[in-house]
Amino acid sequence: MGDESVVPRPRGWAPAVCAVGLSLTALALVSLVDPSSIRGACELAALSLSLGALLHSLCLLTEEWLFHSQQRYGGSFKRILQACFSRANVGGVCVVFLMLLMGGFSYSPQQWALVVLTSSLYTLFKTIGVLGPAPVEISEVSESRKMDVAHGLAWSIYLGYLKLVLPELEGQVKKHCNETREVLNSARLHILLPLSAAATARLEEVDRNVQYHKNLPDLQLDRAGVRGRVYKHSIYKITDQNQKDYYCVAEYATPLLTLYQISQDGIAGFSAWDRRQQVLLFYNTLTHILESSLECRNRYRLILLEDDQAAEPHYLSQELIKNLQQEEHEIPMEQGREFPRPVAEVGLKRAPVQHNGVQEQPACSMPSLEISGPMSLRSLPEENTDYTHH
Repeated sequence: MGDESVVPRPRGWAPAVCAVGLSLTALALVSLVDPSSIRGACELAALSLSLGALLHSLCLLTEEWLFHSQQRYGGSFKRILQACFSRANVGGVCVVFLMLLMGGFSYSPQQWALVVLTSSLYTLFKTIGVLGPAPVEISEVSESRKMDVAHGLAWSIYLGYLKLVLPELEGQVKKHCNETREVLNSARLHILLPLSAAATARLEEVDRNVQYHKNLPDLQLDRAGVRGRVYKHSIYKITDQNQKDYYCVAEYATPLLTLYQISQDGIAGFSAWDRRQQVLLFYNTLTHILESSLECRNRYRLILLEDDQAAEPHYLSQELIKNLQQEEHEIPMEQGREFPRPVAEVGLKRAPVQHNGVQEQPACSMPSLEISGPMSLRSLPEENTDYTHH
């Protein structure tokens, strides 16, 4: 599927630009109606809003200090202040008071009453949620600070699984190829990401054109106190409409099962729409992590699936085949080609490498980089011209 049509882009500065535009428009209109009062009106509005924000922070401070000082902040009053007062809040209040000190507090009792009422009502509305953050603001804060469920799941699968197995995957594929003489269409791991987060135990249950073939050789690693922990990858045979077979390593991203199960539990309050957004955020985060990883680069393929297409029973095989065909254009698959092998040095002549008197045979051909063996510089022509004598 086209990732551009569903994957959300990072949010930009449009709200700030709109707010600045509205403020300038309001100032222009007020200056047209009553130019003489524009400065005083701006000062009163800024003072009222700044005091309201300060009072709201003081209300938050009261709650944290009285009931959460020890449990959340370890009794540190400095941490409580940092949690309740943002730098922007304190800075704005200081700027407003400096401006008022420079201009003098020459306000009438009615104006002071307006300041007190406005700041008090602002605090009330802010506290009870009337001026609370919109869902999109909460989402933006969570994404910018990497606090979403999807961020944690993406880092978990990378550090606990992909970072361990992807660097070894090409070796496992070559080992399988040498043992069975079967050549896969791709040596990459194809990670399936259904937008519904529904990851079945067997791919055949989703699409009968995708059939389990066999497993790659086991990868054993010592991990978290477990000696020889086994990691497995499954090879699948994908058949297209012309009965042509493709072979690749594929699996679902297992953390999506967690998202799906959360959405099925009523206690979590996690809707299907929330789940879909978390899957997209998981895809974005995992893409960024893997693209930044030298160990994992070019060893995987993330495939986002619009699996709600009930009318198309073979959407999975079509997506896999499309990705495999794209990879063939990226890395030409020359079946049966024998790559040059390292040679051992015998004087100035080269002889094929032999192990225990047996000449080494070409390994199963896989699309990989072949590097020749080390050669002595003495066997190469030397530049020994003496330029000091003519």
